[in-house]
Amino acid sequence: MVQPKTMLDMLAAHSFIKVAAVTDHDSVRGCKAIVEMARAYPDVLIIPGVEISTEQGDVVVLGTYELPPKPWTPEVVADFARSVGGASIVAHPFRTYGMGERARNYKVDAVEILNGGSSQAANKEAKEFAKSLGLPGTAGSDAHQVSELFSVYNKIDATLDVDSILKAIKRGAVSAESSSIPR
Repeated sequence: MVQPKTMLDMLAAHSFIKVAAVTDHDSVRGCKAIVEMARAYPDVLIIPGVEISTEQGDVVVLGTYELPPKPWTPEVVADFARSVGGASIVAHPFRTYGMGERARNYKVDAVEILNGGSSQAANKEAKEFAKSLGLPGTAGSDAHQVSELFSVYNKIDATLDVDSILKAIKRGAVSAESSSIPR
């Protein structure tokens, strides 16, 4: 598990990655605390969110301190994201707990095309899938340990503001980049 202060110190020290989304599985318990802690770091931003486990596959919601209402289905989660001004992202679609081709059935904002825990083949398939849907592609480190932080990242054309970043993701002003994973 990555400790909040460790993540914040690493973001502050990093030469260009200054934003991280905190998306625990099915919980927003730690979001407010790390966002509050981040205020002590003037050039660091934490985006609150959650990764929701649905029977069809995982969906990330960025821009929320709350859980969506149950039952957790992709439709409910995506609708919730829209209702709070957040962004819904199909997580690791071609890996365990990914929804794969079923994602075609849901009105999400983006597809995770570069996941730090997915194989090169799964990431490539996700990239092609997002393109076929006409959706933006994002990166997610899926970091559960410090060594996994910053393995992949997003370049986003936005200001250092949560709403600006979410709008940029939705309009496709994002590119998924890798520090260590061949593409």
